[in-house]
Amino acid sequence: MQKQLAAIVESMEAAQARLRRLSAGVSEDAWNHHPGPGRWSAADCVEHLNLTSRAYLPLFRDALVEARQLRDGPVAHYRKDALGWFMEKMIGPMRHIGKFRLMKVKTTPPFVPKGSQSRAQLLSEFVRLQADIITQIRTADGLPLDRVKVVSPFAGRMKYSAYSAITIVAVHQHRHVDQAEEAVR
Repeated sequence: MQKQLAAIVESMEAAQARLRRLSAGVSEDAWNHHPGPGRWSAADCVEHLNLTSRAYLPLFRDALVEARQLRDGPVAHYRKDALGWFMEKMIGPMRHIGKFRLMKVKTTPPFVPKGSQSRAQLLSEFVRLQADIITQIRTADGLPLDRVKVVSPFAGRMKYSAYSAITIVAVHQHRHVDQAEEAVR
């Protein structure tokens, strides 16, 4: 597999492993604990990631169809577009100065967790969606993903490359696994 795509798959697998360790090491109360007003629990973070993955999967599938139609030769190196690079930095892992979090980003209403699923349901769905996304990434190997645009499910007027979208999903997972870890502390 192309090395940039392999690195994204590795990153997503690492996020899943971190989430499994976190879940295995906390009580049900800690899993559902909201660390403050308006703050998400670990369960909320996973539900948000599931909502995000469900929104991106059809975009990835459509992008693969379009990329196959371009009939370019195999891609040796992918490039993120400017908006994709910016979004990756904006919604990637949280930065801190002491106890203060930098770059808080509010999500749009369709991606706000409802808190209606059990831990087992949330984790099972996360694993299933993760496998679907990773399958799409492996299927995309060598396709010109950086030449195909997708519309952001978060902001309908924003477009970035399918390659940028895949990198955004991966760093977004780590952001919310970080947040879940903070919530249970």
